[in-house]
Amino acid sequence: MSLYRDHGIVLRTYKLGEADRIVVLLTREHGKVRAVAKGVRKSGSRFGARLEPPSHVSLLLYQGRELDIVSQAESVDHFRAIREDLDRLGRAVHLLEAVDQLSREGEADTRLYQMLLGALRALAAHDSPALVGAFFWKALAHEGLHPVLEECAGCGVDGPLVAFDVVSGGTLCAACRRGSALSPEALDLMRRILGGQLGSALNEGPSAAAHEVEQLATRALEHHLERRLRSTAVL
Repeated sequence: MSLYRDHGIVLRTYKLGEADRIVVLLTREHGKVRAVAKGVRKSGSRFGARLEPPSHVSLLLYQGRELDIVSQAESVDHFRAIREDLDRLGRAVHLLEAVDQLSREGEADTRLYQMLLGALRALAAHDSPALVGAFFWKALAHEGLHPVLEECAGCGVDGPLVAFDVVSGGTLCAACRRGSALSPEALDLMRRILGGQLGSALNEGPSAAAHEVEQLATRALEHHLERRLRSTAVL
């Protein structure tokens, strides 16, 4: 086995045997990695809470055939503000599950890693109602699925745009209307999120538009993944 160093964000964990835990991480250089943290469930574990979602850690790992092994883990971002706030923790769970589904084992995706780290740091600093929807839309755009927002995805007219359909991949006019109704406020928010004004979009307070954008983004992401997000149903 060979040793390697990397930085990673803990996406999820599950038990292995009586004392160990399998940790699923999105790493900066190696993509999604599944690794065994030996003895981590014992009370005297040297890793402790460092390997719990959504921690950002510096790692030393042994490369194995099926599962890598965590040799060292040092905390970089503990995200205490997220862990101690149920609303923020719920939003973080949405982000982690989405990235877990979008990422691939052994395939580095530095941009997705940077997006997730930036989103978690933004969430720790400010509990933005628009953050989950914004992250989902940005992640879909990163996957090459930027929605059509400036014209009707059905006939090409430039407005008025009154609906959004995930199958069509964007906004629709009254004549082509299907899918979900789309308010002007939600359309404006989506355009800002994907048009270079993410900061202003995240600074907005709670609104019907932010909720609408998140609902649409969740449907679009689930359509792309061809599966439901468990965290949406639970939370």
